[in-house]
Amino acid sequence: MRESTLWLFHLLAGAVLLTVLGVHYGVMHLSNLFGIDHATVLSFSSVSGRSGRFFYLVVYLVLLPAALYHGLYGLRSLIFELSFIGLVLRRWISRILILSGSGFLIYGAYAIIAGFLG
Repeated sequence: MRESTLWLFHLLAGAVLLTVLGVHYGVMHLSNLFGIDHATVLSFSSVSGRSGRFFYLVVYLVLLPAALYHGLYGLRSLIFELSFIGLVLRRWISRILILSGSGFLIYGAYAIIAGFLG
């Protein structure tokens, strides 16, 4: 039951990534189709302006945990596929991934919020 719940969250995080990265791709890489110069999208003033918008704050704060969970759970699954890893080592690997993921989440959220606040 626990693994199936974790797998469901993994799939949901993947769906969130597809959606958010689709929006990112449209804004950043298909801007010429909408009549926006590509260089304008990448300029410092444009990037800092986007980071100050509430919409992008929400997008980045949704993207960060989804990407971290999806990536770290995928890494955990790959490591656990190795048959020689015992139960004790699996628990330690899970703990290390949870702690490192939590640290990355806190640091990333701090950077996103600091960028939003200017």
